[in-house]
Amino acid sequence: MKIVAPAGNMDRFYAAVKAGAQEIYMGLKGFGARRNAENFTLEEYKEALDYAHKRGVKIFLTLNTIMFEKEMEFLYPNLKVLYEHGLDAVIVQDLGYFKYMKENFPNLEFHGSTQMTVGNHYEAEYLRKLGFTRVVLPREMSFEEIKSIRENTSIELEIFVSGALCICYSGNCYMSSFIGSRSGNRGMCAQPCRKKYENSEGEKGYLLSPKDQLLGFEEIKRLKEIGIESIKIEGRMKDPNYVFETVSYYKELINGVKAQEKSSELFNRGYSKGYFYGNDNYIMNRDYSFNLGKNLGVLNGKELKLKSKVILGDGIIYLSKDFEKLGGGYINKIELKSGDMSKKSAESGNVIVMRDVPRGSKYVFKSYSKEVNDDAQSRMKKEEQRLVINGKFRGELGEVPMLELSALNNSGMEIKAVVYGEKALEKASKKAVTAEEIREKVSEMGESTFSLGEFDCELAEGIFMPMSLLKSLKRDCIAVLEEKLVASYRRKAPVKREFTVEQETKRRVELVAIVSNYEQEMIVKEHGIDRIYKRGIDIAREGKLQDQDLNSKLASNLYQLLENNNDKVMVNWNLNVTNRYAVEVLAETGKVESVILSPEISFEKIKELGKTSVKKAILGYSKLKGMYIELPLFENDREILKNDEGDIFTAIKNDSGNTEIYLDRPLNILNDLAKLDELLIDEVVLEFSIETGAEVEKVLTDMKNRKGFYKPYNYERGVY
Repeated sequence: MKIVAPAGNMDRFYAAVKAGAQEIYMGLKGFGARRNAENFTLEEYKEALDYAHKRGVKIFLTLNTIMFEKEMEFLYPNLKVLYEHGLDAVIVQDLGYFKYMKENFPNLEFHGSTQMTVGNHYEAEYLRKLGFTRVVLPREMSFEEIKSIRENTSIELEIFVSGALCICYSGNCYMSSFIGSRSGNRGMCAQPCRKKYENSEGEKGYLLSPKDQLLGFEEIKRLKEIGIESIKIEGRMKDPNYVFETVSYYKELINGVKAQEKSSELFNRGYSKGYFYGNDNYIMNRDYSFNLGKNLGVLNGKELKLKSKVILGDGIIYLSKDFEKLGGGYINKIELKSGDMSKKSAESGNVIVMRDVPRGSKYVFKSYSKEVNDDAQSRMKKEEQRLVINGKFRGELGEVPMLELSALNNSGMEIKAVVYGEKALEKASKKAVTAEEIREKVSEMGESTFSLGEFDCELAEGIFMPMSLLKSLKRDCIAVLEEKLVASYRRKAPVKREFTVEQETKRRVELVAIVSNYEQEMIVKEHGIDRIYKRGIDIAREGKLQDQDLNSKLASNLYQLLENNNDKVMVNWNLNVTNRYAVEVLAETGKVESVILSPEISFEKIKELGKTSVKKAILGYSKLKGMYIELPLFENDREILKNDEGDIFTAIKNDSGNTEIYLDRPLNILNDLAKLDELLIDEVVLEFSIETGAEVEKVLTDMKNRKGFYKPYNYERGVY
């Protein structure tokens, strides 16, 4: 089982490799689901590829966002450079962009991002048959579900084990996008889940903020036993010390060592086991949503009974009863309650006296661990990941010596380097060289990126060979092997496929409705709309597939499309379709009649799509769903939330016991249906979710009389 580590810049990249990660995921500047990370220039990326490949490490490019038509062409030159330089794989969210890359770079590996919300083995198998080699499962999966998926598909599985949890399914979170055009599906999430909210009863807190995930020895053991290929660590924007320490921890767990985790000393907003053992509200931390460090305890006046060890040089912060920061600094003196001030450290359970405590302080947190940071820095300077290579030496009397070193690259190809001495070997007059001495000298790899594994030595008896000659042979052979190893990753991209856009024709749009209950359906029918679909469940989770309605002609996930009992199905907007290539991939299932384009696409970009083989639809009206959460967050079936900016949301508990959060102000572009004909689409969808019958009636009447309010959201402003 391999470790997939994050790298947001070169320092984090080196930290991950040194700690022993065999796979690294990294973004290019301007692309990927962490566009706010520093990320890599093209030259830095090429440098990182060579550095990794010399050590047998793989690099995955993160292009895990939805893509618009022209962006694919724009990104092609950069992707071509990385492909030809030896990029190992691309992590992708957009099925359309997968199709585009697959046709232009046929020998590239593709991994399905967690943004695809592939939560069952049917969808995983579908990706495998399309040409994906791996899928990153959603963080919401329990162990039993992961095990079931593993038993029913041969595609590689990658599982998140540590780092930040999104409260909403990744890829199905639209809060940031709908509130302010910063799309999580475009790598620009403003993290509204980490903000404060107030509910209808006046309770304030971080009501949508989960703790981070940190799986331990038992969980890793179970994942390893069922054959999970890779475990993923989140943290492209975290400190290099955090990356190094966390990778090191999981490396030990994989090797069967019950190591003590220290990641919580470096970044901490609370930790849980996530969904590994099922849904549990212990996942949530409503007190604070940011990195405060480790809780040292509650102040009693100026006295603090420690919950964990402190040493001189640790950083601390003082917090109020509401976890507001009141001050802090570094510990430069430790005063025990007994009056002893000679100690350089104090242990858990000791009572220490705090001086200059800010008024109103209740909690003390350790925000910086000098011990853990110093240890990580020290180990990073010493440790190095090396590629295990094999060697062969041949020494015959009267012949020049030969040294061969060989390595396997990431594709399993054997790369060999062979060097010969300049002079024939002579008989020893005194002490002859031994096979053991030759192996010992060859195994001293110095500052190279290799370590010696198997070694075959064919040595005639009584040979004289100076160690300086062997050292020279080894140095030259290592240099040749490194050069040939890096060169083995180079490849030539085929001639670029040119894709032509067939122009669309203007036609009259048809009105279609999606409803949530019988009352809404009856009102819609009374207004003359014949094509009506029933809303379903967004996510097809492995343990809840029986909840999916396969007779519904509206597919809100890939499973509901692939296994649908109808031959004419509408694909819902939460499948995030923003380009014609994605439309065509879905159409190839043979069941698609129409696709509702993502409401994250602008009117301008809708027109750029061109002609498709199935119908295109857009939302005309919807109380937009911002989040789908695999937890019953609130006791009430319906809860009103308000953020500090005054935005209002409705949270409901759905039939599956999960939480859906809706924006208060609906999307509505129905004032002038004739104008919608100009978008070159086929259908306009009215989506009714939490509306009362009276509200549905008003929307339809206002549409008829052209009196309704107009709010286009991202259709006009677009998304970042």
